[in-house]
Amino acid sequence: MPSVALFLTLVHGFALSAGEATSTSSSPKLILVSFDGFRADYLLNHSLPNLQEFFNDGVLVREVTNVFITKTFPNHYTLVTGLYAESHGIVANSMLDSSTSQIFNLSDFESKTNPVWWNEATPIWVTNQRMGRKSGSAMWPGSDVKIQNMTLNDFLPYNSNVTFAERVDNITAWFTRPDDPINFVTLYFEEPDASGHHFGPENKANMSTVLNEVDEHIRYLVWKLKEAKLWDTVNVIITSDHGMAQCSQDRIIILDNCIGPGNYTLVDSTPVAAILPLQDTNYVYNLLKNCSNNMKVYLKEDIPDRYHYKHNARIQPIILVADEGWTIVQNGSSNVMGNHGYDNSLPSMHPFLAAHGPAFHKNYKMGSMNSVDVYPMMCHVLGLKAEANNGTLSNAKCLLADQWCIQLPEAIGIVMGALMVLTTLTCLVIMLKKKLPTGRSFTRLRLQDDDDPLIG
Repeated sequence: MPSVALFLTLVHGFALSAGEATSTSSSPKLILVSFDGFRADYLLNHSLPNLQEFFNDGVLVREVTNVFITKTFPNHYTLVTGLYAESHGIVANSMLDSSTSQIFNLSDFESKTNPVWWNEATPIWVTNQRMGRKSGSAMWPGSDVKIQNMTLNDFLPYNSNVTFAERVDNITAWFTRPDDPINFVTLYFEEPDASGHHFGPENKANMSTVLNEVDEHIRYLVWKLKEAKLWDTVNVIITSDHGMAQCSQDRIIILDNCIGPGNYTLVDSTPVAAILPLQDTNYVYNLLKNCSNNMKVYLKEDIPDRYHYKHNARIQPIILVADEGWTIVQNGSSNVMGNHGYDNSLPSMHPFLAAHGPAFHKNYKMGSMNSVDVYPMMCHVLGLKAEANNGTLSNAKCLLADQWCIQLPEAIGIVMGALMVLTTLTCLVIMLKKKLPTGRSFTRLRLQDDDDPLIG
């Protein structure tokens, strides 16, 4: 029989799916936090007491499999849409639309805030606002763009000079203002990604310093929510967009050694390079495919299905995928000690996820989930009807307090236990049958020579 909480959630969700708007003040509250480039195994290799306390009182997913390519903008848009990159359209940090010759470039404010790049999907903040609620964002990629003809109620444009504490102060003010408070916010911070690129993720001394600072940011976030009397009512998800792989200066693939630069345009660079051929595509492909044993070369139609990365016009005719830790350059060298963007099956590319709040269990840990599953989970927490997405709520049910779930080890245990009980009962029945006297029907007394009857 479903619990009262589950029943109320189902009723609430039905009302929302029927198109009933709810006021922000009575709506569930959720904060989605991303610490860029937070590799999952940092949890094992570094002391992070504040984060540890956070998920000990909530839930932890040790590894999240993010989407290909494992870069910042594609994966942040996946978290808020539940879609693979080929489906939401932000397929890289640098893009070219061949039909219009438009360029998406992170260093060009006008290009990266052009809605044409973002309108192939509907982020959760738009869905939330369409229900009559209020959304906010502190520097989340895409949050300063007018998407689906709608801008966020509150947002801070990206500025690395604004401290994490200042970002938190802003979002708590939005939650607690008496008029038109928000009920959903995304919060982005650029560390430990920036330090991971500079030092490399395996530089334990330097990465410990920056991760200690991140851990202090989490302590401040929790303290600020408690001070604002939000801690017991707000749900908080802390995660990241991708991990980080160790690189070195002796693992470089130089394209000029294989093909003249006049044969192609390099649309997006390492470690997944997007190639627009200027000559015959097969000619360029044949020159590149033998370029390095540490780089895979794919024609667009041959990109592996598991990448979910071929069904979009912004994906170029040829992509190059460097092996873990290798860097692709046109010429020269690279001083990057850490990078991401590699095959999303690599553990080094995986972030983690931790969550706390009334919607989540306490002290529950799970091995893995997919980043596309975060979106349907957030919609469930907020009571929103999810847009079409590539995720599955059932993959996140074990994290949610109002959901009943059973994982494979538990299912195996239950089946084995049931078999043992049935086996025991069967043995008892057999033993009892052996101990009971055997019932025999009456037979006529027969003499030694029964052929001659005594009585004629």
